[in-house]
Amino acid sequence: MADEAKAKGNAAFSAGDFSTAIRHFSDAISLAPTNHVLYSNRSAAYASLHKYSDALDDAKKTVELKPDWSKGYSRLGAAHLGLTNFEDAVSAYKKGLEYDPNNEPLKSGLADAQSSASRSRAAPPPMGNNMFNDAFAGPEMWAKLTADQSTRAYLQQPDFVKMMQEIQKNPSNLNLHLKDQRVMQALGVLLNLKFRTPTSEDTDMPESSPSPSSPPERKRAAEAEPVKEPEPEPEPEPMEFSEEEKERKERKAHALKEKELGNAAYKKKDFDTAIAHYSKAIELDDEDISYIMNRAATYLEMGQYEECIKDCDKAVERGRELRSDFKMIAKALTRKGTALAKMAKSSKDYVPAIETFQKALTEHRNPDTLKKLNDAEKAKKELEQQEYFDPKLADEEREKGNEYFKQQKYPDAVKHYTESLKRNPNDPRAYSNRAACYTKLGALPEGLKDAEKCIELDPTFSKGYNRKGAVQFFMKEYDKAMETYQEGLKHDPHNQELLDGIKRCVEQINKASRGDLSPEELKERQAKGMQDPEIQNILQDPVMRQVLTDFQENPKAAQEHTKNPMVMNKIQKLVSAGIVQIR
Repeated sequence: MADEAKAKGNAAFSAGDFSTAIRHFSDAISLAPTNHVLYSNRSAAYASLHKYSDALDDAKKTVELKPDWSKGYSRLGAAHLGLTNFEDAVSAYKKGLEYDPNNEPLKSGLADAQSSASRSRAAPPPMGNNMFNDAFAGPEMWAKLTADQSTRAYLQQPDFVKMMQEIQKNPSNLNLHLKDQRVMQALGVLLNLKFRTPTSEDTDMPESSPSPSSPPERKRAAEAEPVKEPEPEPEPEPMEFSEEEKERKERKAHALKEKELGNAAYKKKDFDTAIAHYSKAIELDDEDISYIMNRAATYLEMGQYEECIKDCDKAVERGRELRSDFKMIAKALTRKGTALAKMAKSSKDYVPAIETFQKALTEHRNPDTLKKLNDAEKAKKELEQQEYFDPKLADEEREKGNEYFKQQKYPDAVKHYTESLKRNPNDPRAYSNRAACYTKLGALPEGLKDAEKCIELDPTFSKGYNRKGAVQFFMKEYDKAMETYQEGLKHDPHNQELLDGIKRCVEQINKASRGDLSPEELKERQAKGMQDPEIQNILQDPVMRQVLTDFQENPKAAQEHTKNPMVMNKIQKLVSAGIVQIR
């Protein structure tokens, strides 16, 4: 499954569809979280989208999983370079070259990183104030100051207005007025920083109750003491503003109560009552999209999918206006996708549901959403197969494939066998024939997969075993091939192709036993054998390690071991793999 997702990701990456590639690589990682290649591939996809922080995380994971793999350091260097961490990029490329000194991409990346680092040191970028420029730009500044109750009163003070006009004309003038706490309070409002300083209150107090008998500095110090007390702002605000705020809070509190009543009704499955309460909450407070979301969930339970979709769209639109938490936006999109999936009656109906789930995952990668996406894709595929199913046309396509196979036009034959399987995915003959084509084309992993599917569909079909054994033979897995042929003979004891296959395997295995392999052939077979998990387990088994030692040093003990069928079976596997030679 992970290999399939990886293949889809590679195809999407090659086509330049990096977002889709990331999705497929992520799916593969969820199935094989220790595969370093998957993190490397996803890092490359993130870097292609200029998402260098994500690329850096995956590159670090790649190096963590496989510290001696040079490509991991290439990914790490590229991510650091994208983030302008030039020194870190240089270190990453140098580390990779320690493992692979002749790697050209690493050399090229190192040269780029060193060049960028030199330029960076030679001409450091000036300290910018873009954030402040944006904060003081345009009429939005005055609108924000007017809207916030903590700065509204300042706009009645000519000296404050003059200072803000000077700062707006030239943001560098901000440094001249930083000691004025009114300016600091205004800066917090413009940058959306809800901080409060004790001196912001002190600035207004002398105006409302001046005291000529004491210096302003001493008065401000005295007034700063009770700051910790939860008293209201001492600014001379008109009463109408505090009443408005009070009314707004009351409406929010009322809306929250309506939501709680709706939740209670929902739990009792009294959906009509729940809808009424949620609708009232929405009327009272349109700044909380959770009320819309809850009503959408109720419509979903009621089977009123169109209404659910409308509410989800409304929640997404309003949520973006309010800059709501991206998780809430993702939840609304997931709920919409669920409603669309429930409405689907054909494979095409699943397309908008799948697209909606994918959008939700771009907002927030939630396991539940990912599962819903996979279920929708699976349902779509199953419906496509059902809609496309036609055994008669499948047989016609298979016959066309047979004709091309006889003409040795194997790619064309594969095309027709594939179409046949789309029309009838349960025909073992088409899988067997396509496996034969793949074997002729040297696509051995694909041929093995088809042969195994053929056997799965019809365990008594001898050609399936013949195809699988042939692929394993060409992969030089002679012991596995012999096991496959022997399994096939259980169903067809006199099948000549299977018998011939066993003879070929025995010849190759005996060749290794006699030591007739050339040094190159022996080395190749040993390398392949060491990649086999079964061989690795045998060599790591303490009992087998003692057995191998006895064969070399203790002939009497070795003779006893030969009486154990299980031990000799493992010895034979080691001999077949070229790991052990018997002389």
